[in-house]
Amino acid sequence: MTLHPDEIPTDTALVRQLLSAQFPQWAELPLRRVLSSGTDNVMYRLGGDLAVRLPRTEDASGQILKDWIWLPRLAPHLPCSISQPLELGQPSREYPLPWGIYRWLPGQTPQPGQDLRRVAVDLADFIRTLQAIDTAGAPRAGDENFGRGVPLIERDEYMRESIAQLPEDVDRAAVTSFWEAALTAPPWSGPPVWIHGDLQAGNPLVADGRLSAVIDFGTLAVGDPACELAVAWVLLDAPARAEFMNALKFSAADWQRARGWALSIAVIALPYYLHRSPAIAAASRRTIAEVLRPDGPG
Repeated sequence: MTLHPDEIPTDTALVRQLLSAQFPQWAELPLRRVLSSGTDNVMYRLGGDLAVRLPRTEDASGQILKDWIWLPRLAPHLPCSISQPLELGQPSREYPLPWGIYRWLPGQTPQPGQDLRRVAVDLADFIRTLQAIDTAGAPRAGDENFGRGVPLIERDEYMRESIAQLPEDVDRAAVTSFWEAALTAPPWSGPPVWIHGDLQAGNPLVADGRLSAVIDFGTLAVGDPACELAVAWVLLDAPARAEFMNALKFSAADWQRARGWALSIAVIALPYYLHRSPAIAAASRRTIAEVLRPDGPG
């Protein structure tokens, strides 16, 4: 089942055909689709050490090129492994978008109920280090990265439309109240900083109780760091969230916007994916519940 009305379908036969035409040295390796809740790209594992990444839609096609330009520049500065592009596949008659071959990174995605307090501290270190990297020439937050990192008020119209479409079992009044409170927070007054933009459960990888890698930089840009801090509610439970917040030095206003970011990501996703992806819908419900909990700043 595809996630989007304009999604380009893929399967192992197509990927094998693309490999044979453009990278025949890998065309005979074992190939299987990776089960993932990712919304912008489809991933296939290639052999033991490689992965093939194909954008689902034309709107996401620029992510592959951005990876190719920026990830090799960021990687040497970061405290954990990140996605490593190896080859850039060209559009063709069989598949009309650019695609990529990446190094496969070991690790597991965090699971509900898992103790993530140590991972939370590692995530804080990753975010702090990423935000300290020079932003000269960096892509700005905007339409190209689905607005991750723009001023929160720019999501207001879309957010209110999504609130009206929430399932009946979600407390729309509480959601609206939290959203309006987030909008009262002063905007970010510092220079734009690097943000991954999508630190949801599928993108940090964990090994031996520690953060081992971060993948899927499709929403990479520079903008308001509060967007990145949303991971406190998108991924972490209350104990891990406390560790994460204590490890970072941000103002109450920044955390208030971060909570608004977490809420908006989940509220916008839930109606869209309700009947398309049970995994994303469930994660969105969990995030909404975490945001509505009265713990911590914001």
